[in-house]
Amino acid sequence: MLADTATIYIEAGNGGNGLVSFHREKYVAAGGPDGGDGGNGGSVILEVDDKVSTLADFRYKKQYKAQNGGDGRAARCSGKNGEDLVVTVPVGTLVKDANTDKVIADLNKLGQRIVIAKGGSGGWGNSHFATPTRQIPRFAKSGTDGEKREIKLELKLLADVGLVGFPNVGKSTLLSVVSDARPKIANYHFTTLEPNLGVVDLGAGNSFVIADIPGIIEGASEGIGLGHEFLKHVERTRLLIHVVDASGIEGRNPIEDFDKINEEIEKYNPKLAEKKQIVAANKKDIAFDEDVYNAFCKEMKERGYEVFEISAATKLNVDSLMKYVSGMLDKIPMPVLVDEDDQEEKIIKFEAEPDFTIRRENEFYVVEGEWVKRLVGSTNFSDSESLQYFQRSLKKKGVIKALEEKGITEGCPVKIYDIEFDYVK
Repeated sequence: MLADTATIYIEAGNGGNGLVSFHREKYVAAGGPDGGDGGNGGSVILEVDDKVSTLADFRYKKQYKAQNGGDGRAARCSGKNGEDLVVTVPVGTLVKDANTDKVIADLNKLGQRIVIAKGGSGGWGNSHFATPTRQIPRFAKSGTDGEKREIKLELKLLADVGLVGFPNVGKSTLLSVVSDARPKIANYHFTTLEPNLGVVDLGAGNSFVIADIPGIIEGASEGIGLGHEFLKHVERTRLLIHVVDASGIEGRNPIEDFDKINEEIEKYNPKLAEKKQIVAANKKDIAFDEDVYNAFCKEMKERGYEVFEISAATKLNVDSLMKYVSGMLDKIPMPVLVDEDDQEEKIIKFEAEPDFTIRRENEFYVVEGEWVKRLVGSTNFSDSESLQYFQRSLKKKGVIKALEEKGITEGCPVKIYDIEFDYVK
């Protein structure tokens, strides 16, 4: 079956740590700080590539991580930046946040790139913290962590025209006679498992892509017959050809069949029901009941549909149908599921997490958060200047004020990861 959905975990590289280092040279008793900065972590980039046509590869590899940045070095040498990780996806891939199902990007152009997870920044070496009054800083900054996200990929076929209708009405046969597609054709009443695409070439550069959209049977909007997996492929098409077996040879009512399919489409997404539809009354050559066939065509015309009386098997009126479709496509713009700017590379900004949180755990006030964790990691608690910097940073960031708003009093214990101390106002 076509792999058209995948959920993967992506992680950008962490920034390298800044270095605490002092210049060492013969005959120089007290060299100044020369710790270099850490390198930036690599980002994870999604890129549209025409060599990729499915999401099948994501079945076997679920996690993608970019390279971390290198740590700073002595003599003010910066660490090496981590390499970006480029993950290729097919044209027509919709990117969603796996937790919220919110659409992040619609990748519908070759070469389009988005930075889906940005690498962390490198930390400053101790050379940045030297001042006239603090000439021997024994601390540096840790690098920031790269962004981590779980995302969902959905491949929505880039077809101009979609063939919809019950199984066994002749959609696959019609696709095979108007294009170079070679779908499996048989007399069955269960749905094709895989969408089939073909290119209809009418000459003089006049061509379009047509797809047999499987899975749409009664109950498809509720997931019956793989409906949920394939109904979404209708979303990108500009025009629908509703193929109906109007011959009456199986004793079915073609008007009821037509209505049931449209009901399923509307239940799945009401906007899809607004798409332009052309009715192909198929199997005219073997019409078992002429009254049923004619009544169906009359009803569709009265409803305002353009009706073509065709036989996909004998190609009766098929050319006329395709020429009419081509003319209609010239008037219908390509739908865009997500508004995109013209940037070649776009950085996706996710909602930022809070810098810190405070909670009570027994007698402790526990302070947590990525920013606080980085601050602890970059503090030398045995050095008075580094400790003062730690305290000033907590106050400047609002941690002290937040603790007071939580009701902390003199002498109450505070825990910040591995560090414990008593609150002193």
